[in-house]
Amino acid sequence: MVAGQSKKERVVVIGGGIGGLTAAALLAHRGYEVTTFDQAIVPGGCASTFQRRGFTFDVGATQVAGLEPGGIHHEIFAELGIPSPAATHCDPACAVYLPGESEPISVWRDRQAWQAERQRQFPGSEPFWQLLNTLFQASWRFQGREPVLPPRNAWDVWQLVSAVRPDTLVTAPFTFSTVGQLLKAFGLGSDRRLKTFLDMQLKLYSQVSADETALLYAATALSVSQAPQGLFHLEGSMQVLSDRLVAALERDGGKLLMRHTVEQIHTEGNQVTGVTVRSQKTGATWTEPADIVVGNVTVQSLVKLLGDRAPQGYRQRVQKLEDSSGAFVVYMGVDQAAIPADCPPHLQFLYDYDGPIGENNSLFVSVSRPGDGRAPAGQATIIASSFTDLAKWHQAEDYAALKQHYTETAIARLGQFFDLRPEHVVHVEAGTPRTFERFTARDRGAVGGLGMRVSTFGPFGFANRTPFPNLWLVGDCTHPGEGTAGVSYSAQTAVRQIEARFR
Repeated sequence: MVAGQSKKERVVVIGGGIGGLTAAALLAHRGYEVTTFDQAIVPGGCASTFQRRGFTFDVGATQVAGLEPGGIHHEIFAELGIPSPAATHCDPACAVYLPGESEPISVWRDRQAWQAERQRQFPGSEPFWQLLNTLFQASWRFQGREPVLPPRNAWDVWQLVSAVRPDTLVTAPFTFSTVGQLLKAFGLGSDRRLKTFLDMQLKLYSQVSADETALLYAATALSVSQAPQGLFHLEGSMQVLSDRLVAALERDGGKLLMRHTVEQIHTEGNQVTGVTVRSQKTGATWTEPADIVVGNVTVQSLVKLLGDRAPQGYRQRVQKLEDSSGAFVVYMGVDQAAIPADCPPHLQFLYDYDGPIGENNSLFVSVSRPGDGRAPAGQATIIASSFTDLAKWHQAEDYAALKQHYTETAIARLGQFFDLRPEHVVHVEAGTPRTFERFTARDRGAVGGLGMRVSTFGPFGFANRTPFPNLWLVGDCTHPGEGTAGVSYSAQTAVRQIEARFR
């Protein structure tokens, strides 16, 4: 607890993903009485890990933004008084292989190197990239002044207005624009290679294609991998983020109870009063009282937890959302001999222009580095993921056969780049949306938030505030979206709002 503070409001945090742990740690550090419940075995949510035969596999997220000085993780760790984890830059941030091409499009961290790369790969597209960079620079400075989006009361509006500067206005004409519209405006709409590259990259960050992605979101997603920002590869695993947040939470008197499921949020009038908790170990249930509840859950799960107390308008808005994506993931432990020399830590492959960005026609691949703690000496991990339709897995007549087919297809395609002869493969297993639903409790196992369309990004998205004044939502369903940096920013915003109300 911070010296001199005497707040004792009881806070319940639902979910121990990075967003929930960040909110919990910050609130405990500011003197609140914090208890966090998570149904999983280990904290971290989609940024947690598991171990098999000496290998450490990142469950979902495999790269981090915001560790640079001034970045969101760096800022939060500094406030909590904990050191930032050891990490190296991903350079290139990603190597993207288009169908039939043996040379990748390398997304370099150095701005001049990336400019030269894209001019060589996509002749005539530089005005498009320059406008993206202009929008990114203005948006990044704006975001750094901690605006609240979307605003829901006078305090929020003041935070938003206070963050606006003259240079912010350059973004205003593009508030309702998509990447696809900008491509057409620059006469690039028929450039198949450029469009496919953007579809592949944006699907990773926005969950939707270039035609649907909000331009202002894309400007950041496509530019944040360059210096002085960048993407980072953590030493050890992604688990180090949650481990440090848990250590700070417990140091400041907060509690984290794993294998505890929150089954219902209780309300009285327009206030939340507590939650029903079930221990997975004993089966016992009880009501945990709370003055403040923070939900690190999907907005769909929040509505389910509220039950018939969820306001009709809020419920209907959730019901009208487009379906989120699922992920099929193959986790492989291999001998180092399977990895090509100078292999980048992150790669993307598309196998057929006429196929979808997903369903094993495209794979996003993360590879461990020697000595990074993810594999025994002389070995490595390969994690390959592909977007997939949620309904396919939940309605499958033969789930095991479908999972085996996807696994074999993914490995066969990975074998076009990696040397996956049987003697090089030590361990293989796969995860599907049903796996993610079981271990992360996300609605139907969906990953990555709502999809950053114009209708769900920034001022048009779901707010941290909910219809109940002492209930907050954090995570990838709120601004600014997915990724550990995005959900940490949402948690920081919620904490600021709580402080403004309860201090």
